[in-house]
Amino acid sequence: MASRETTHDDLPPELGEVVERRRLGGGDIGASEEVRLADGRRLFVKRYAREDGAEMVASEAAGLRWLAGADGGPPVPEVVAAHGQVLALELVDVAGSAASDDAGLERFGRELAALHDSGADAFGAVPGGASPHLGSLRVPVEPTSSWPAFWAQQRVLPLARLATDRGRLAPRDLAAVEGAAARAEEVMGPPEPPSRCHGDLWWGNVVRARDGRRWLLDPSALGGHREADLALLDLFGGLPPRLVAAYEDAHPLADGWEGRVALHQLVPLLVHAALFGGPYGPAAGEAARTGL
Repeated sequence: MASRETTHDDLPPELGEVVERRRLGGGDIGASEEVRLADGRRLFVKRYAREDGAEMVASEAAGLRWLAGADGGPPVPEVVAAHGQVLALELVDVAGSAASDDAGLERFGRELAALHDSGADAFGAVPGGASPHLGSLRVPVEPTSSWPAFWAQQRVLPLARLATDRGRLAPRDLAAVEGAAARAEEVMGPPEPPSRCHGDLWWGNVVRARDGRRWLLDPSALGGHREADLALLDLFGGLPPRLVAAYEDAHPLADGWEGRVALHQLVPLLVHAALFGGPYGPAAGEAARTGL
């Protein structure tokens, strides 16, 4: 049930009068709500009530603006205000499943290729120097010209150590993950320039608007490898052939990309292992073994 309000102290004052708000479910890290302003605008408002909440808001806002700057890329919500631990965004009018097999999925494939082709200064480069997060984890990065080095040294190994320290990655699986990292130069495919990547591109962070276009939400944006974005879509919900075909029409993937999907999925699996434990540690070990 929506509740009517005339003030909301933690919203930036420049937004004006709040006349209605509705709490929304979901969100593992922050609380969210839909807000209607006196001027008729409807916003999606997120609050990160945690020690590094302001840092997370700044990072997400910078990432959204960076993705929005990609010529021909998927739409992203406009950042209306970023104030302390509060992020106010354009509200997307959602209708249907983002993974629905329709013509909009083909457009999304082409737009995703355009986003990636917009490029980045380096692997690990983050927009505005904002602190990158993987879910609720902050994993510091140092920009580099080598994708295998970035993947192994700044993603896979630190996350594997964190999951191990938390008792969520068994020795056998740790050994498999470390083996994959040691062979990064050999197994991560031919060199490619840094892509402008969403960084947390699973289907929960893609929504279908009423016109069928797919919008991107909740980025962990950075200079990365385009195969990593696609592998994450595949991990949580599958990678529709219609999307892949449209993507490859715009920018063909390197030979053997299907065989690297499991390796690119190591990072999100290790993030989930460190955060949640359960089946994710064994899944990370199996992904490493499959990829090799």
